[in-house]
Amino acid sequence: MAEIVLDVEVRERTGTGGARAARNEGKVPGILYGGDKAPVPIAVSLNAFKKALYTGKLAGHLVTLKYGEETQKVIAKAIDFHPVTDVPLHFDLYRVDEHQSIKINVPVHFKNHEASPGLKKGGALTVAFHELEISVPADHIPEDVIVDLSGLEIGASVHVGDLTLPSDVTAVQGKDVVIASITASGASQSEEASAEA
Repeated sequence: MAEIVLDVEVRERTGTGGARAARNEGKVPGILYGGDKAPVPIAVSLNAFKKALYTGKLAGHLVTLKYGEETQKVIAKAIDFHPVTDVPLHFDLYRVDEHQSIKINVPVHFKNHEASPGLKKGGALTVAFHELEISVPADHIPEDVIVDLSGLEIGASVHVGDLTLPSDVTAVQGKDVVIASITASGASQSEEASAEA
């Protein structure tokens, strides 16, 4: 995986006026937080930021911030977009040590829908969490968490404790928290009722 490097500059002006001035210059304003240092207002070229964003590796991954000769490992904590144009308006970055354990949300994806007897019978997959909060070393953040639906019948649930996570990843939620379940849909219930009749 190619490393993402963001070339930043420190903003002199802060607040709404400073952010607007940065946007007028074709930059995305942001703030660098964390560690034992004070927050720093920064800006990145809009084109470079969009390019990093569209790789899909900016949010939720370790990124290298470059300022002159200095580099710093960071994680994107928040990115705000324009509600209509989807242009990035602002971002928050958080300083981290590469091996520091951090809490972060990763997406939950489901596989083997066709191998679930409950879904074949017309059941519906009800997802409680599309993201899972995990504790993980900053340099080992997984792309996603995969939930295998193989063999699940109607009424079955997948709990956090059922997930297969890498050895250095710990789920923040309790083991009994339900991630998803196979529920009876209206079609499957009417089929069962007619079969009983």
